Amino acid sequence: MKHEKESSLLRLNGQSMVLPFILVTSLFFFWGVANNLNDTLLAAFKRIMSMSDLQTSFIQMAFYGAYFCFALPAALFIKRFSYKSGVILGLALYATGAMLYYPAGQTGSYGFYLIAIYVLAGGCSILETTSNPYILSMGSKETATRRLNLAQAFNPFGSIVGILISMTFILRELNGADATQRAAMPAAQLAAIQAGELNSITLTYLGIGIVLIAVLCIMLLSRMPKNSDTDHSIHLGSALRRLIRNSIYTGGVVAQFFYVGAQVGIWSFTIRIVMHALGTNETDSAYVFLISMIVFTAARFLFTFLMRYIQASKLLITAAIAAIGCSLCVVFGSGMFLVVFLVMISFFMSLMFPTIYGFALSDLGDDAKIGASGLIMAILGGALITPLQGLASDLFGICFAFLVPLFCFVVVAFYGIRALKAGK
Repeated sequence: MKHEKESSLLRLNGQSMVLPFILVTSLFFFWGVANNLNDTLLAAFKRIMSMSDLQTSFIQMAFYGAYFCFALPAALFIKRFSYKSGVILGLALYATGAMLYYPAGQTGSYGFYLIAIYVLAGGCSILETTSNPYILSMGSKETATRRLNLAQAFNPFGSIVGILISMTFILRELNGADATQRAAMPAAQLAAIQAGELNSITLTYLGIGIVLIAVLCIMLLSRMPKNSDTDHSIHLGSALRRLIRNSIYTGGVVAQFFYVGAQVGIWSFTIRIVMHALGTNETDSAYVFLISMIVFTAARFLFTFLMRYIQASKLLITAAIAAIGCSLCVVFGSGMFLVVFLVMISFFMSLMFPTIYGFALSDLGDDAKIGASGLIMAILGGALITPLQGLASDLFGICFAFLVPLFCFVVVAFYGIRALKAGK
């Protein structure tokens, strides 16, 4: 019996899902690159254009706002066509957004960069809306949450690569002059410095766009299984009514909104708070962000392993409570003490997204594709909660602003309790 359960992790109707699993899991890597490369842009644009924390948070509003806008159309698209079609569309839009960084750099316009970010993130939204339920369909229902945790474990590898790319090609190219020094510069000198800094961002994203086009070609030539792709009828109204009546699903959407808000806010301001705590520059502070992502990655594999022996909802509750404690230490801490607990928040966050997602999407049957869009739309939390944290930072200090993600983890803990009562 145990052997049957293990084999069902990547086997469906007697067929191996290993190769499709690998191909789709590679997409988790690529949107991980986009997510955390985007996080470092807040520090970059703050330096380049002497912005406030609230102004730089518009980057996350554009990125995660696109997730909200594209998720439901993506779900309807893959419902009408197929999972593979969703993958192709998502990669195409992702690559287009990356290429739009070139005209943004030529104009030197922050608004144009936000448009490029929005288009790129729209592609990532389609990829996430498609890939998460696709992974859930590649095996038995009993192993679905563990399978998604395994696939999601490769997402942080992309995040690590995104940070390394930013450190190497963007942050190290920033001029050390602060806002006061830049304000005192002659206009021509400042324009030349900013042009060089923006060029480093543009060239980095153009390189990513070229890689994505290559991946798109591979996907076009690959044969993929049609799991859950047999029914192409769309009954949006009835599906939404069933989803709204499902308390585990609706609770999962709410929990995901607050979790993503916490994750994006914490990672968006990691470099800034480390600079504040240790007195370092952007490049050196990014090493702490890199360490956080390595810890996040290792913890995701650890929690996936622990799910074989410990009920997933109990792990979720424990992780949320621990994240609350670590957030308090960041709010009231300083120096290296603050930095250690900042990193530990990432350790406990690693479990949350795929576990909430797996709980919410379990037992949805044909409604899974539409349900997946709701969970991806919940990523809007990153667009709305991050500016709130940025405003709190501008008004009360960056440490105090970490009370915002602390509250978000309280919501996750309550969802964990609800899932436990439901036997998840």
